[in-house]
Amino acid sequence: QVQLVESGGGLVQAGGSLRLSCAASGRTFSSYAMGWFRQAPGKEREFVAGISWTGFSTRYADSVKGRFTISRDNSKNTVYLQMNSLKPEDTAVYYCAACAAEKYGSSRTVDFDSWGQGTQVTVSS
Repeated sequence: QVQLVESGGGLVQAGGSLRLSCAASGRTFSSYAMGWFRQAPGKEREFVAGISWTGFSTRYADSVKGRFTISRDNSKNTVYLQMNSLKPEDTAVYYCAACAAEKYGSSRTVDFDSWGQGTQVTVSS
C-alpha cells in the first residue's frame, strides 16, 4: 500500500478553478492506478476521475467531464486534479485513492486499497 496526502482544497466562487494534489509515499507509486473520489454531506462517496499507472488513460464521471482533468507525475509521486468551471454542486470532500494497476477502469470504492484523508472543496454561488 501507499500513503496518500491530499492538498489544494479551499473556498472558490462558482466558475472558478482549483488544483488538487495528492502526494504518495513509497517507491511503488508508479505501479498503481489512481483515482479521485468525492463525498458531499449526506451522500455516498462517488467516483470523479481515474488515471492508469502510465498516465496514458483517463476516465471521468459524466458530471465532471470537460471541466476536470486528472494527471500524474510519477517522478514526483503525485497525482493532480485540475478543476475548472466549478459549480456549487461540486462542493464535497475530495479523496485520492490507489488501486492495483489491473483494476484501472473501476469506479468502485472497494477496489481501491489506499485512501488519503481528504481535502474540502467548497464552491459558493
